[in-house]
Amino acid sequence: MSQPVTSRRDRVRQATLAEIHATARRLLVTRGPGAVTINAVAREMGMSGPSLYHYYASHDELVGAVAAGFFRELTETMERARDEQAEAALSDRLLATCRALRSWVTTHPAEFSWVFASTISEPNRTPGSARLEAAQRFEHILLELIVELWQRRPFPVPDLDDLPRSLRDQLAAYSASIDERLPVEAAHVFLSCWIKLYGLLCMEVLHQLDFAFTDLEPVFEQCLREMSAALGLEYAAPAPVT
Repeated sequence: MSQPVTSRRDRVRQATLAEIHATARRLLVTRGPGAVTINAVAREMGMSGPSLYHYYASHDELVGAVAAGFFRELTETMERARDEQAEAALSDRLLATCRALRSWVTTHPAEFSWVFASTISEPNRTPGSARLEAAQRFEHILLELIVELWQRRPFPVPDLDDLPRSLRDQLAAYSASIDERLPVEAAHVFLSCWIKLYGLLCMEVLHQLDFAFTDLEPVFEQCLREMSAALGLEYAAPAPVT
């Protein structure tokens, strides 16, 4: 079956969109998030501000589209690492995925801060927005691995009666949002693991632990070791770099 022919106009538009994203990323990395404006991107491309509005109707829309691109890049990086371990144990797939996450984050600190450490505008929270869809795809990578683990061999979970009522209610709402593929207790364990991983990465990228550490890889590995124990998995140290 022949592939549909893309019109020249569509090719030009896609090329321009790619240039817009690359320009916005360059401004972000070299000058910071405040430099990424419609007019600044247009100026760097030799366009007028009004011309760029033919592609993005607002600054929020531009920000959402660029953030979606970063999410997709990170997601694909993690998926590749996971799939390279397709024949390995689930624990190996999970650890490889988490290590790929840190690798991307630490080599793309500006992009990480753009998507994870900045306020999300209301338009970019709207169902169907490019940023929200890309973020949800990212969020499901680790979730799907944990769901697979739970279905194969449930891991230790806390007694719900030991959790504050407000926390139980929020966890129940989250469990419902993922079609109860993880019961409330298991959702608590999963989210606790994610909070520790994400929190450590934020502190590393934002240099909040520089007073104590010059190399946070062993700290991250200790976090993975503790996560593995919480999930009833065997931890395996990363292979030495040759």
